[in-house]
Amino acid sequence: MSRSTRCIGRYDRRQSETEEELVQDTLTAARAAAGALVDKKAIDVVMLDVGDLLTITEHFVIATGTSRIHTRSLVDAVEEALTEEGRKPLRREGKAEGEWILLDYGDFVVHVFQETPRDFYGLERLWGDAPRTTFEDAAVDG
Repeated sequence: MSRSTRCIGRYDRRQSETEEELVQDTLTAARAAAGALVDKKAIDVVMLDVGDLLTITEHFVIATGTSRIHTRSLVDAVEEALTEEGRKPLRREGKAEGEWILLDYGDFVVHVFQETPRDFYGLERLWGDAPRTTFEDAAVDG
């Protein structure tokens, strides 16, 4: 199954887009999420391209917050930035606890951790074969 087929299956409203447009739209939105995280001082923001390893999503955007309040504000910033792009998460999990918050946008998933859970679950280690992009400052451009 191609990446565009997986994207189309999740986003019926975008069926008229070409494969290239679907892939670019996903990448642009994932980078916007990473940019919002960097702007709010998230630590160690990483994007993993898991599309060739998973059939359920294309990218993981992973970041660390310093506290429960910080992780919640990071997630709020991502949702605000992506709402401006016309995107809403299909599912949210973990916001009440604030240790590992997940925003599932279908074609990419945002994971915001506190430091201890991020180390424990080790998504970067589990998906070590995935190509990785790191974001170190607010200059997150497409």
